[in-house]
Amino acid sequence: MTKSPRKWHGPAADMGLARAALVCLALLAPAFGNAAEPISVSSQTITRFKGANPGERVDGLIWRGGLQMGANHRQFGGISGLTFLDTDRFVMVSDEGWFISGRLELADGQPRNLIDVELEPIRNSSGNILPNRFSADAEAITAIFRNGQPVAVRVGFENLTRVADFDLTDGRPGGAARPVTIPEWLSQLRTNESIESVCIAPPASPVAGSTLIITEAHSRQPGTWAATLLGVRDRGDLHLARSGAFNPTACAFLLNGDLLVLERGLFMLSFSTQIRRVPADHVRPGAVMDGEVILSASGRDVDNMEAMDVRTLFNGEVRITLVSDDNFNSFQRNLLLEFALP
Repeated sequence: MTKSPRKWHGPAADMGLARAALVCLALLAPAFGNAAEPISVSSQTITRFKGANPGERVDGLIWRGGLQMGANHRQFGGISGLTFLDTDRFVMVSDEGWFISGRLELADGQPRNLIDVELEPIRNSSGNILPNRFSADAEAITAIFRNGQPVAVRVGFENLTRVADFDLTDGRPGGAARPVTIPEWLSQLRTNESIESVCIAPPASPVAGSTLIITEAHSRQPGTWAATLLGVRDRGDLHLARSGAFNPTACAFLLNGDLLVLERGLFMLSFSTQIRRVPADHVRPGAVMDGEVILSASGRDVDNMEAMDVRTLFNGEVRITLVSDDNFNSFQRNLLLEFALP
């Protein structure tokens, strides 16, 4: 076999190879840079809600206490979605494209602080950090469980409307997005009034395992807000009955299959919020979901409440946790409010 003559690279060629290597590193950098960053969160305890003390009844729930939260990191805020992985571990999303994960510490049953908190940028299906606000506007999150263990989170985005799953590693979300197929009418919405609520039905639900998506302000039937179910046997569109001037901002299922819908209103430059409880058999394709209001509040008791989840504590108490989106404004607050079912 005749050997090919050996090529001489020389300094110019070596410089060209070096430049090529730098370009490759630059292209790979977004996929591997900006790793999770630990942050410290400070919290001020909230003990009163609508004049009630912790343990006292407020409408159809029991007030358990709250926090006003802050951190010395510019990306802590804009919280739009919340999910619990167990009794204390949580993952939140911000509308600027960040995961916020950690643990909620309780003291005598009342929220005390967020601890072990980390920030992690949300990435696209190529593993790259989301490039702009249009693509990074995460508004909802729910945990995916297998055999009782959290294995991933499902995130809903508005503006560039889509749903994607992200793996969990030791309770921390990250990695490349795995796109989830949604109806064409929903994916074609390119506004900040599209996906606002995403939650997965529990085993006791008639639509167990199905993902419910509720839009913030898109209607496909008069007097309702558009919604859809992603499931194998329970796939199809449905609707949420409008309730006054409120818009849905989050959803969460109770273990018995009943649905809680968090809603927000704005009256005279002051936020209002309410929670509706929808019976389990109302959550099905073609249905118009509606239910009784089990909590309502306005003024300084609340802020721009956008996130909600439900978990069961070790003592069997069912906790409902609400979190507000401060829109990164100095005149708004990052609130965490906790209630229990009576």
